[in-house]
Amino acid sequence: MKINTNVASLTALEANSQINRNLNQSLEKLSSGLRINKSSDDASGMAIADKLRTQASSVGQAIANGNSAVSLIQIADKAMAEQSNILDMVKQKLLQTSTATTSSAGRDAVAKDIGKLLDQLNSIAQQTNYNGIYLLQKGPAMNASGGSPKLVFQMGENSLNTISSASGTQANINGLALSGLKAAAAGKGNAMDITSTATSGADNARAFLEVIDTALTQMNIWRSNFGATQNQIESAVRNLSTQQTNIKAAESVIRDVDYANESANFNKQNIISQAGTYSISQANKVQQNVLRLLQ
Repeated sequence: MKINTNVASLTALEANSQINRNLNQSLEKLSSGLRINKSSDDASGMAIADKLRTQASSVGQAIANGNSAVSLIQIADKAMAEQSNILDMVKQKLLQTSTATTSSAGRDAVAKDIGKLLDQLNSIAQQTNYNGIYLLQKGPAMNASGGSPKLVFQMGENSLNTISSASGTQANINGLALSGLKAAAAGKGNAMDITSTATSGADNARAFLEVIDTALTQMNIWRSNFGATQNQIESAVRNLSTQQTNIKAAESVIRDVDYANESANFNKQNIISQAGTYSISQANKVQQNVLRLLQ
């Protein structure tokens, strides 16, 4: 018998060390909830799961972009809805001015109302913005010239995944060709005055009815453009939400731990570890038998 090197004990120790490493790995998975905690757990799986995680995060940001875009469009739409109401009231005032039963004093009062309503239409166009982005005209100036810029919304992880709004919205007096009506309501000897200073004020008011109808038609075109863009964005958000769910599910299949399976593995490794410790103890006891030869 040889006692200088306890081969049986060393063999048992080596096996027990490996089992303890497996046991620690199993505990790490159970405590983190992840099957892959480091690249050595599954190098290819980690690469795929990380790519899926990045894709899911990108899609999530695209969804947030879409929701913000819907909010922006709703601000513009509600503002133009109020402008449409103003144009409706202006048309009613023109009809009131056009009839013979309206006195000269009444026509002056109606003209003032029309002027104030048009000022409010301009004010709405000037004030309507989202985070400093002006939606109903080119800039912050009152009755600014030029239409709003085209808005491009990033709706995917690829640079080509964009949705654009129509440009050129100019929902102020200039953009709706109502400058002449504004001047007519102010009086001041204008040839098309609708005030009592004009001998044909009622006829002039009737002439502006077609102008108001054209403005209402243009307003509806702008609103329909925004509405179509909103429908497109909302559809994209629904699709992206489904896509994000499926991507996260695919990542979960690769990265997340199966607790039932890993619990069974942990119990197995734990039992083997205890058995290994017992084996080391027994291997050491065997060496003690040499003492009997020396007695």
